[in-house]
Amino acid sequence: MVTLGEFSALGLRDAVSRWSLWSRPRQWVAVTLTSMAVTVVLTVVSTLVFPVSLGQFGILAMLAGLAIAQTEVTRQIERQRRMLSQGPHITVTSVWLLPAALLVPPQLVAALGVIIYVYLAFRSWNGTRPGEAHRVAANATTMILSGFGAALAGHLSDGHSVTTVVAGALGYFLVNTALTGLGLYLTDPAKATPESCLGTMDDNLLELATLCVGGLLVMVLNQEPLLSVLVILPLYVLQRSMLIKRLEELATTDQKTQLLNATTWQEGAQREISRAERENGSFGALMIDLDHFKRINDTYGHLAGDDVLKAVAAVVKQETRAHDLVGRFGGEEFVALLPSTSKEDAIVTAERIRQRISELVIPTQTNECEAVAIENRTASIGVAAFPLDGTSIDEVMAAADAAVYAAKNSGRNRVVGSVTPIRELAAVA
Repeated sequence: MVTLGEFSALGLRDAVSRWSLWSRPRQWVAVTLTSMAVTVVLTVVSTLVFPVSLGQFGILAMLAGLAIAQTEVTRQIERQRRMLSQGPHITVTSVWLLPAALLVPPQLVAALGVIIYVYLAFRSWNGTRPGEAHRVAANATTMILSGFGAALAGHLSDGHSVTTVVAGALGYFLVNTALTGLGLYLTDPAKATPESCLGTMDDNLLELATLCVGGLLVMVLNQEPLLSVLVILPLYVLQRSMLIKRLEELATTDQKTQLLNATTWQEGAQREISRAERENGSFGALMIDLDHFKRINDTYGHLAGDDVLKAVAAVVKQETRAHDLVGRFGGEEFVALLPSTSKEDAIVTAERIRQRISELVIPTQTNECEAVAIENRTASIGVAAFPLDGTSIDEVMAAADAAVYAAKNSGRNRVVGSVTPIRELAAVA
């Protein structure tokens, strides 16, 4: 016979066993639970060691009120930014946690982190699904430990107000970057990249910008606390600007490969041809078509095909210059426009790309989640140039496309430069 207490214990155990936390990678779970345990221990120890004054409670209340007010003002923006974000999602919580770390004891920093993230979860993030509270707890833990890092760095500084703020901001940034990067790496080590774990340059600049605002807020709270409410407007503008930038990226970028999409590439190519006409310049154009790409999708599945496209896109990007226009035309076709480049030099670049593609070994998995490595892939590349092969972008790309067909018809896995300008081909027809 099962007692009421035993029944409740069994029900609780069954509910806990269904948490999505346990579906995460084992290393991630171990590191996350360890971080949470460390946070709890440090908070308890701080509570026993550091006394709290009434004024410090007042600072906590003010920072919590400002964080809640800012959350309400930017709630819709934050929801959209979170849905559209890739890699680390940068919030503005450091604006509040950095001043807390430098002005109140650690236990109040932890309390502020809990208040902010519980409020964010239910107001900006539409709550959490059952069993997924660990996501909020993991995020809060990272930020609280970052606050503890800021407090330690500030304490170890020389005591000057400016030095303390700078040291605290640096401590916060380093701990936050390390913990966030480690967590993202452990989520999927096989696909982890420095950018996906540590964020882009823009991500890190945004985090530093929020820390700068937090540093200024420290000064304001020390001198004129009531003026701290003015920080909400610049934060609103900052978050809105980042959302607009992300929307612009989505509108101009192919999401599978992160190259320019066809429309944006065409617009950039048109600007380049106008510049070349004004300056009597030239440019090379590459049309890159993967050989037998359909076989990859049919054999391994479309997700494996996507990994191949990403790997090839990375090669094309690496083998071209920062100011070259590199895009995906759709399917397995890529294009590159090389400003101020002769046809001969464009062929050299195309040959490097072809060679690199043939050497790729791409780790991926099938639709049945079986690990595979795709290799020995090839590409046929056509090369054309302006003004040699055409006086418009359509003519140049038509010549490059004709060269691709010539490459495929002559055995694939080769680079072919267009021989006859497209105008002459049209005249013959």
